[in-house]
Amino acid sequence: MRPFLLISTRPEDAAATGEYESFRTVMGLTPDQLEHHRLEQTPLGHIRLDDFSGIIIGGGPYNNTDEDKHHTQIRVEKELDELVTRILARDYPLFAACYGIGIVGTAIGAELSRNHAEDAQAITVSLCQGAHRDPILATTPPQFDTLVGHKENCEALPSNYTRADGTTMPVTHLARGYNCPIHMFKVGHNTYVTQFHPELDHDSFAERVRIYQDQGYFPPTAAEEVIAQARTHDVAQSQSMLRAFSERYGRTMART
Repeated sequence: MRPFLLISTRPEDAAATGEYESFRTVMGLTPDQLEHHRLEQTPLGHIRLDDFSGIIIGGGPYNNTDEDKHHTQIRVEKELDELVTRILARDYPLFAACYGIGIVGTAIGAELSRNHAEDAQAITVSLCQGAHRDPILATTPPQFDTLVGHKENCEALPSNYTRADGTTMPVTHLARGYNCPIHMFKVGHNTYVTQFHPELDHDSFAERVRIYQDQGYFPPTAAEEVIAQARTHDVAQSQSMLRAFSERYGRTMART
């Protein structure tokens, strides 16, 4: 099958490697079925979308609502915006987690804010009415526990996204949380965005918490409490959407 491509922006080697392994494992992929590009290190260049089954955008330390941005962050945002615009023009498969809220949200004209930031923790998320009919959410229960940690959020979604050719695509709200109103949405038929991290399990979450314990996602002395709180929640059900995404979009055609 054609590989998927994970684009990451995490400068910490351990975090970037851990994120790759988390996505690969949960999606049920072998190493040759998930390629990895570290965008904070190397410009993206022109990606041939037809070489891949789909694109994955992981999380990271950047926020589109940051007031002071390093030149690397500015470059990363520009390249991802250009890529997402190409993806939406084709209604091409994309799964963007956490940082994707800012990237895809900005591209479609969503309202971003910091009103509903959430410390690193396990929370309960609820599917919106009708979301269970979506093909990648068919096995996801109406309520499920998952892992979060974010400084910005999507405050409001447009009802449609207008492409450069004038055609429109629906924007669908798929899931909400108690503290954060928009935890998952979809653009068109094939672009999915989550505020939460469906790639994480308890162990990978613990590793990430220890890496980022001084970056404002929770009080720095509370890392072990954060890890313990997460372990009281069964987060396995939130992972099913990633496996469903890889099974739905994995393409077996030879590269051209």
